[in-house]
Amino acid sequence: MNPRTTHITAARRRPCTLVVCRGCCCGSPRKHLGTDHACQLDRLRAAAASSDRLTVRTSDCLGPCDQADVIVVQPSTAGRSAGGRTIWIGFALDDEATDDLLNWVAAGGPGIAAPPPTLQPHFIRPPRETRTRARR
Repeated sequence: MNPRTTHITAARRRPCTLVVCRGCCCGSPRKHLGTDHACQLDRLRAAAASSDRLTVRTSDCLGPCDQADVIVVQPSTAGRSAGGRTIWIGFALDDEATDDLLNWVAAGGPGIAAPPPTLQPHFIRPPRETRTRARR
């Protein structure tokens, strides 16, 4: 089998990806007292380890520090083909937001399943959109 064919086949089945900010503000116990940031990341990683629908990555800083904790939800290949787009989630500080996020991804995530109504208030604009609008 041609290695290029293998790569394309693997890309066809890419799961939802969560990019979890763990920079200066997100994940900071000093900024968000009472939030167990390590437990949240452990829960997300455990869900990814037990499912082929999810991968989890961390980032040093995604940008919108005033809306910490920030998690970016990238759709699966199937979700993107169905029209799903990347969703930015802010203020993801409690177990309920983590539960809602994990349930949404388990159901298919962006493009496949509608987000739970309780998660929608957490949707934020990506920093690029904010900067672009500010320049106009």
